[in-house]
Amino acid sequence: MPKIWILRGLKKGILTTAYPKSQPTSEEVPTRSLPPRPTDAADWPAGERGCPTGAIDSGDKKVDLGRCVYCRFCSSAGFAFEDGFGSRAGAMQASLTGNCATGTRHIFGRSFHVMMIDVGSCNACNLEVLNLSNPYYDLSRMGIAFTNSPKHADALIVVGALNQAMVDVLRRTYESMPEPKLVLSVGACAISGGIFRGAEGFVSPAGDAIPVDVVVPGCPPSPVQILEGLLLAAGRLKEEGVRR
Repeated sequence: MPKIWILRGLKKGILTTAYPKSQPTSEEVPTRSLPPRPTDAADWPAGERGCPTGAIDSGDKKVDLGRCVYCRFCSSAGFAFEDGFGSRAGAMQASLTGNCATGTRHIFGRSFHVMMIDVGSCNACNLEVLNLSNPYYDLSRMGIAFTNSPKHADALIVVGALNQAMVDVLRRTYESMPEPKLVLSVGACAISGGIFRGAEGFVSPAGDAIPVDVVVPGCPPSPVQILEGLLLAAGRLKEEGVRR
């Protein structure tokens, strides 16, 4: 198997993604990054009973992607995970929250500095975020760069399930950022606590400690989905996913 991937890499070379000029491919948003899709035969009560994070609401017949960890336990209840999104446009799930002031998002132009803070993760989301700096995603081509200082950051990416030891650190990091500033909750743990919701060490979603402007659901979300969240935060995408 490793030999196959080596040969494939040599044939393909270093090819930077065309996103956001074109829709993401099946490699950029793999099946594991697609949320559950209820079929006509979906048994909502059974799905709700089997969901470990409480993401399925049988009353309103909704799936809370902020809680969903894509565990597939609901597949036996009629929820599908295969590719049903065609061009993958429907797989992009980043969204603005009520805290995001649209007027301030457009000032970032082509210089946008981002800092990541881990408040209690398994490192999966961290790796997907850091993958944005590799030659394939090449975050710098869009004028977006990582910084290690909150005093130089326009946006803060929060990953992990917020624990008590990190609450004050998160708040002080946010307070150290210059105005205007944006916050992205990346992954189910940061958004809702994911599988750690209700655990002894979990305190609250990141949005309860600091204002969150954009949420990027997934467990973990793929790099291109995180990139969509960054572009949405910076005002370079319309919320409905139309690329500018």
